[in-house]
Amino acid sequence: MNLFFSLALLIHFSTHFYGQCTTDNLQLGAQTTLVIPGLYIIGFVARAFVLETSQPVPNFRGGLSIEAIEGKYVCSLDIFLGDFKVWSSSHLSRFFTSEKCVLGLNWDGDLLLTGHDDEMGWRTATYGQGIKRLQLSNTGNLVLLDEFNRIKWQSFHFPTNVMLWGQTLDVGTKLTSFPTNSSSFYSFEIHLEKLALYLNSGKYKYSYWEFKPKESQNISFIRLASDGLQLLNDDSHKIAQIPSKRLQLLRVIAIDNTTGQLGFYYFDRTTKKFEASFQTLRSKCNEPNFCKVSEICTFHEKCSVLEINKGFLGNFCGISSGVDMKEIRGMMSVLRDDDKKIINATKETCAASCTEDCTCVGALFTNGNRNRECYLYGEIRGVKEVNFSEEISFFVKVLKSGKTGNGLKKWQLILIVVGDGIVLFVCLGGIGFYMLWRKKKEANNN
Repeated sequence: MNLFFSLALLIHFSTHFYGQCTTDNLQLGAQTTLVIPGLYIIGFVARAFVLETSQPVPNFRGGLSIEAIEGKYVCSLDIFLGDFKVWSSSHLSRFFTSEKCVLGLNWDGDLLLTGHDDEMGWRTATYGQGIKRLQLSNTGNLVLLDEFNRIKWQSFHFPTNVMLWGQTLDVGTKLTSFPTNSSSFYSFEIHLEKLALYLNSGKYKYSYWEFKPKESQNISFIRLASDGLQLLNDDSHKIAQIPSKRLQLLRVIAIDNTTGQLGFYYFDRTTKKFEASFQTLRSKCNEPNFCKVSEICTFHEKCSVLEINKGFLGNFCGISSGVDMKEIRGMMSVLRDDDKKIINATKETCAASCTEDCTCVGALFTNGNRNRECYLYGEIRGVKEVNFSEEISFFVKVLKSGKTGNGLKKWQLILIVVGDGIVLFVCLGGIGFYMLWRKKKEANNN
C-alpha cells in the first residue's frame, strides 16, 4: 500500500508541479509544501515551481525540490535555466528530512525551508530587515527586496558551481563542485594575478589549470559576457578575456562535478539543450581525477598502473631506512602546488628536497625559459605520459634496494625473529634428543 502511494506521488508531482509556474515574485506569507513518500524510491524527483521569469525559453524558474539521494530525501530551493540547474540551497549543505518539505516566506521577512515537526533546514536570516517580497530577476538572481526595492539578500552572493550571463564575481570568490562519493572537490577561484582551477584533496590543494592576464595586471572582478569571460580591473576596464570560440551567445559557465572541467555553455535552439562552446581542459589526461592515485594517463587516454621496480610507494614518515629518488622519463603531473614550489632549483636540489621531506612521495622539475621550478607532491595523482624532454624530470620516491618499509613494523620484525628462534630451538632440540636416544639404544644392545 505504501509503495503504491509513493509511486502515485511520483506521478502526481512529475505531471502536476513540473512547469506549473506563477509569477516572478512572492509576497510575505507565501508557502509551498511537498509531501515526501513514506518509502525510499530510487530516482524519485518532485518539484513545485513557484517563480518564473517572462523572457523567451529558456527562461528561469525557481521552486521547491525533493530528490532521493543516498537513501534519504533532500529538500531544497532550486533555480533552473530551462533544465539546467544554476543554483541550489543544498549546494554546500544538504537538508535531509521526511514526511514533508516546506518553503515559506515568513511575515517577518525570513525565507526558509522546514521539514518534519517544523525542523529548520535552511534560511536566509533576513528577519526584521523590512523585507516585502521575493523576486526572481531576468538574470537568474533570486533576491529579497524591501519596500524601496533595495536588495537585502541575493543568491548571487552565494555562488555554487555555476556563473550566469551578466553575473560578476569579485576577487576572493570561488565556484565549487563536489564529485559523488568522494572526499575531494573542485574549485574555480579568482585571485589578483590569475584565475585557477583546483583539486582539493584532504590537506592538499593542487591547481590543474591557470589563466593570467598579460603584463601582470591585477584582476578586480570577472564578468560573463555574451562572447566570453571578461577580466576587469578596479576601473572596470577589461584587461583580458577568455573567448567562447563560437558565435552563439553564452548563458552559463560551470564546473563539471565528475571531471573538474570548466565549460562555457550556450543554448542550442535546434537540440533544445545547452552545448559547450569552450572547455578549459583539452584532453582527458588533463583531468585531475581521470586516473586513480599512482596511475598514468597514456597517449591513448587510457590508465596504466605506475610500476616501481624496487622499494614501495607510500608514506615515508616514521621509517629509518634510506630512500632513493627514481627518475621516470616521459612522465609529468598536471597538478601544481604553489605552497610546495621551489624557484630556481636544480634537478638535484629538487630531488633532494623531496628526499628530506617525509610527506613527499614525488617531485616535478621543469626548466623553463624564465625560471627553473620544482614542485613537491604528497600523492601521485594527475600523472600523464608526455614526449621525452630534457626540460622535464619527474621523480618518484622509493625505498633503497633491500630496505624494509612501513609494510613491516618493528614489533612485526621482533615477532618474526622470536618465531624463527623458537622454530630453530625445537628443531635442534629434536635432533639432539634423537641422537641421545639412539646412543642409549645402541649401548643397551651391546
